[in-house]
Amino acid sequence: MGHVIGTLPEGEPVRGVTSLENRLYVLRGSKASDQIEVYDVDSYRLVHCLTVPKLGTAYDILACAHYRCVYISDTDISHNCVHRVALPGAAITQWPVNDQPYRLSLTDKHSVVVTCHKVHKIKQFTTDGQLLREVILPQDFLSPCHAFQLSSGEFIVCHGDRDDPLHRVCLIGTDGHFVKSYGGSKGSGSQQMNVPIHMAVDRIGFVFVADANNNRVLLLSPTLTYVREVVSREQLQWLPRSLSIDVARRRLYVADNEYKDGKYTVGRVIVVNV
Repeated sequence: MGHVIGTLPEGEPVRGVTSLENRLYVLRGSKASDQIEVYDVDSYRLVHCLTVPKLGTAYDILACAHYRCVYISDTDISHNCVHRVALPGAAITQWPVNDQPYRLSLTDKHSVVVTCHKVHKIKQFTTDGQLLREVILPQDFLSPCHAFQLSSGEFIVCHGDRDDPLHRVCLIGTDGHFVKSYGGSKGSGSQQMNVPIHMAVDRIGFVFVADANNNRVLLLSPTLTYVREVVSREQLQWLPRSLSIDVARRRLYVADNEYKDGKYTVGRVIVVNV
C-alpha cells in the first residue's frame, strides 16, 4: 500500500489535479476566478493562481509536457469544449468537442483523448482541436468515465455511474469492440468496484483506478488483473474523484472530495508515495 507523504489544503471541491515539472496544478470548482491553483511539488506551497476566462463547468485538467500547456474539459451545455492554457499561463484558446467532454488523457503522440459521457464515445484531437478520430463504445457502456489509449492503439476505459449495473475497467480494441475487463456488478470485493470514476496509467501499463464509492484506489496489472489496494479508506477522508501520476517522483496525486446531498462540497489533494 502507498504511503501518504503530503496533503494540500482543504477548500473548494477539487475537480482535477495534474503535474508538470516542478508544479502541481489543482482545478477547483465553484470559483468565479483563480480556478487553477499552482503549487510547488516539493514544498506543497501555493505559488500562484491561474484564471481561465469564460470557463464554464470545468470537469478535468491535464498537463502536456510536449506542448507545455494544460487542457481543461468544460461540460457547460453552452460550451462543450476544451480550453488550452499555454504555460506558464499565457495564451488561452478553446476548441469545440460537439459532445459533452468529461475526462481527458494523452496519447504517445501527444494528442488529446476526450471521453464523452452518456454518448458512448471517445474522441481524439490534436493540440489545436482538429478531430483525428472517433470511437463508438459498446452500448452497455452506459456512462463511460475515462479512457486512455495504449501504444497498441487499444483503449483502457472505465465506466459505471451510480445507477449503472456494470462497474468495470475494460480493454477496448481499436475498432471499439470489447476485449476483456476487470470488475462487473457493483460491489466492494477485490474483484468489484463501485463507481470507477478516474484512472492513471504508468509507463509500463499498470492502471490506478479511483474506486469512488468504495473510498479507495486500486492498482491493476497491464492485463487488468487485481494487484492491490494502493490507497485505502483509512487514508482518504472522503471520496477519490481524480488521479494523476508523477512517474519520475513515484507519486500519485489523489483528489479527495466530500460528496454530500448530491454534490461535492469540499476537497483536498493527498500525495501518495507509490
